[in-house]
Amino acid sequence: MRFSVHRTVVVRRNLLNKIAQTLSSAYTADEARELACWVIEYLSGKSRSDILCGLVDIESESIPWEPIVDRLMQHEPIQYIIGQTAWMGLRLKVTQDTLIPRAETAELVEWVEERVPAIPIRLLDIGTGTGCIAIALKRHCPLWDVTAMDFSPASLEVARANARLNEVDIRFEKQDILEDYSYIPYDVVVSNPPYVRPSDEVGAEVRLWEPSTAVFVPEDDPLLFYRRIITMGIGKQLFFEVNERLAGQVADCMQTHGYADIEIRKDIYGKERMVSGRTAC
Repeated sequence: MRFSVHRTVVVRRNLLNKIAQTLSSAYTADEARELACWVIEYLSGKSRSDILCGLVDIESESIPWEPIVDRLMQHEPIQYIIGQTAWMGLRLKVTQDTLIPRAETAELVEWVEERVPAIPIRLLDIGTGTGCIAIALKRHCPLWDVTAMDFSPASLEVARANARLNEVDIRFEKQDILEDYSYIPYDVVVSNPPYVRPSDEVGAEVRLWEPSTAVFVPEDDPLLFYRRIITMGIGKQLFFEVNERLAGQVADCMQTHGYADIEIRKDIYGKERMVSGRTAC
């Protein structure tokens, strides 16, 4: 028995090291090892804890890891390769039609949960993508009447699938926020709109693989989506994820258009990544 456990640990380390070494020319050592764990977890069907504890006994020849690593070497995100991700306790389907949910967006959700009372309200998520924000908020407070909006039919298809997967009831609407449409103001609007300027430095995974319409804004009009949401008056209280270099400009735009109690919040890395405000009346 001792020999068997020892062999399992050795095999696990050899395979992790083999995959990580293959990836090391395109990623940092930490990134390569993390991706190696993702690959083994996906192909073996075992949990990360089992893998790291040496409870997965697999030979490098027994699972087809090379095709995945070849795609990773092209900086294709692992989430797109395996078609899913874990985020805030949710299992979410992801495709190249949607952004991959990130830790910064989880902080935005936590801020909304912290600041908005758990009473019946109407809440709108603009640019829902995978539906991650709307689903997480509805899971947090079932009393909230949540609507999720996106202009992309493909994104909405993914979001609807994720709502079913996570067993929440959300209303989905195909709307382009830049176009005119009739609406009743919402109590709360949350949005993680496109905010990366073409001149901003971003990783190859984002620039080459994630949907450009969900990432980039015109260089000469980086507040395009924020200004539209703010000037529409669609939400009594707004929560935005923002470009860390533009937080002050978003806050100024809100103040110019009559919002009060404006707050800029930093993320765990000390970057100004969230802005909130409410109508003065």
